[in-house]
Amino acid sequence: MPYELQELAAISGMPGLYRLVRAARHGVLVESLDEKATRTLAPARNKVSLLSEISIYTQDADETVPLTEVFERIHQKHGAASPVTAKSSESELTDFLASVIPDYDRDRVYLSDIKKLASWYGIVSKHRPYVAAEAAPAAEEAAEADTAAETPAPKAKKAKAPKTEEPAAGEPLSTGGVIGTPDEAPTAEGNPEAAAPAKKSRRKAE
Repeated sequence: MPYELQELAAISGMPGLYRLVRAARHGVLVESLDEKATRTLAPARNKVSLLSEISIYTQDADETVPLTEVFERIHQKHGAASPVTAKSSESELTDFLASVIPDYDRDRVYLSDIKKLASWYGIVSKHRPYVAAEAAPAAEEAAEADTAAETPAPKAKKAKAPKTEEPAAGEPLSTGGVIGTPDEAPTAEGNPEAAAPAKKSRRKAE
């Protein structure tokens, strides 16, 4: 995004552009986007139009161009200084917009809209720094690449962990599978079944 428009707004009944500061009880506290940066209260009855939510109609009824993209196109073609102002002639203004959005809707975009666009771009480009669109994504991609390179390390440790817990020779795999070793010399006292053959032999002898 070349110019950050998220907090900027045009307010009905108030000239210029404003930065939204915070909501107030009877309206919105705003700061003028100029050298003075004067703070004032915009009454609740005034309509607040966020620049980030404004788009330009095109000849395709289902497609519009967001103002952020329009500003990007203007900067790429004309730089920070707009070739027109709100006082430019009608032909100059329409030619200006056509050079930026060739397929803009001539019926739904009025001359007053183009004048606002020229005025807003002049204010924003003067008081807001331009940020190249490639700078931020490049930094994000580098950070993601570093993170992706580090992620296999924990997996390798987890794979090695079972090896350290492998049972030694003769050790049962789990306590649930252990079967107690029988007594080497079971006696009649410890094993009732051991006394049974003795009783049978006595009967035969009788």
